[in-house]
Amino acid sequence: MSHSGYNPYQQRTPTVVPASSFNPRADAEVLRKAMKGFGTDEKAIINVLSKRSNAQRLQIAVEFKTLYGKDLIKDLKSELSGNFENLVVAMMTPLPEFYAKELHDAMSGLGTDEDVLIEVLCTMSNNEIRVIRQAYHSIYYRPLEEDLKGDTSGTFKRLMVSLCNANRDESMMTDIHQAQADAQSLLTAGELRLGTDESTFNMILCQRNYAQLQLIFQQYAQICGHDIEEAIKSEFSGNSEDGFLGIVRSIRDRPGFFAKQLHNSISGMGTNDQQLIRLMVTRCEIDMADIKRAYESKYGESLKEAIKDDCSGDYEKCLLALIGEY
Repeated sequence: MSHSGYNPYQQRTPTVVPASSFNPRADAEVLRKAMKGFGTDEKAIINVLSKRSNAQRLQIAVEFKTLYGKDLIKDLKSELSGNFENLVVAMMTPLPEFYAKELHDAMSGLGTDEDVLIEVLCTMSNNEIRVIRQAYHSIYYRPLEEDLKGDTSGTFKRLMVSLCNANRDESMMTDIHQAQADAQSLLTAGELRLGTDESTFNMILCQRNYAQLQLIFQQYAQICGHDIEEAIKSEFSGNSEDGFLGIVRSIRDRPGFFAKQLHNSISGMGTNDQQLIRLMVTRCEIDMADIKRAYESKYGESLKEAIKDDCSGDYEKCLLALIGEY
C-alpha cells in the first residue's frame, strides 16, 4: 500500500474569500441605505455582497433583521429584478439549501435536468452529499434518494442512488495490484463481452477513492491501448454515459470539468442563466481562479470576456465581481 500524492481537493484557489475586517452591522447599514427611499444603489449592493463569503452574507442577514426587523432577502427581491435578482438571492442562500433547491428544480416539473444531477452528485465529497441530503429532507420532507429514484431510470438511476449514498472510500490510499484487477474487471465487463455489465462500472467508479481511480484509469489504458473515456463512450449512451464521464473528468481535471460546464452555459443559443448562476455562486469560494485559467486555455478567451459578451447590466457586474474581475 502506498499513499498517492494526488488529491483533487488540494491547491484550489477561490476568487471570493471571507472579508478580513468583517463588520456585519456596518454591511447591514450599507445595504439598508442602498435600498431605502427612491431608487436602488445596485453598485453598493454588489460591492458588499460579492466581497463576502456565503457564511458572512448570512451573518449580515441576521444583523439586518436585528437592526431593522426586516428580512434582507425579501427586501433585495423587492428592489432587484431579473437575473441580477436571481444571482443575489442565490448568493444569500446557505449553500446546502441552495444545492438542495437546484436538485429539486432539476427533478420537478416535466422532464429532468440530468446535467444538474451529474454536476452535483458526481463531484461532491461524502460529507458534502450528506449535508445536501439533510437540507433536501428538511425543505421538502422527502429523502433525496426517493426523488432520484422516481425521476431517473435504468443504469443512470443506479448511478445516482450509489452516489447519493455517499459512501465512497476517501482514504486516498492506492494499491497497484487492486488497480490492475479493477482495470481488468472493467475490460471484462465492457469490451470483452456482448452487452455491458453496468454494475461493475458502477461499483468501481462510485466506490474507489480518487487517487485509486487515477491509477485504475492508467492501468486500463496500459491494458487496452486506449482511454477509459473511449470505453465509456462505446459501452454507454445518454445520461449514463454522461454520468460516468462526469465522474472520470471531474477526478482527472476538476477545473477543466467546471470550465466546460460554464462554457456550455454561455455558449450557443442564449444563456442558461440558472446553470451560470449556480456555477458562479458555488465555485467562487472553492476553485474559481483555477476554473478561469482552465477556461482560457480551453476556449482561447477569458471567462471575463465570455461573461461580458453574454450578460449585461448589474447582472454582468456582479458575476464579474464574483470572479474578481470588477
